[in-house]
Amino acid sequence: MAEEGVVRVFIENEAGSDIKHTYDEQSLALLRTAKVSAAYPFPYGFVMGTRSGDGDAVDCFLIATGGQARSLMSGTVIACEPAALLEQIEDGEVDHKILAVLPGARLQAPDAVAARIQSFVTQVFAHIPGKAIQVGRLLDRAAAEAFIAASTHPGQNEGRPLTGARDGS
Repeated sequence: MAEEGVVRVFIENEAGSDIKHTYDEQSLALLRTAKVSAAYPFPYGFVMGTRSGDGDAVDCFLIATGGQARSLMSGTVIACEPAALLEQIEDGEVDHKILAVLPGARLQAPDAVAARIQSFVTQVFAHIPGKAIQVGRLLDRAAAEAFIAASTHPGQNEGRPLTGARDGS
């Protein structure tokens, strides 16, 4: 984490959208888009400079609402603070989700937020034959920070600007 407690999150998918954008995690180039069966409840992307057990960057929901959430478009890089860790196992592999907030904000109603995300995940994967998803406990900020620290690879995408960076636009 660059600043104490701050991570850089690349927003792949916008809150309220049922369009999934897939970006190259290194170059941040848009690779493809696809329609999913539910709208993202919050902006969703990944913590830059990380690699988790499934080989991808650490997934992250940015818990923002209203105008804040709507202003976070796909391709945006933004500074966030980890607030919680939602355990998730996908097809037998650890695929935990960081729940992040804007710097200085607090995670409001964490159990309700986790329930919205669990509902989204369940709905998105329900129609895929053989897909096994298990959503587990909601853990605290310390667990989120430890998970990020264990998944961090210094130097990956660290030089990207923090405000509205877009690739391929």
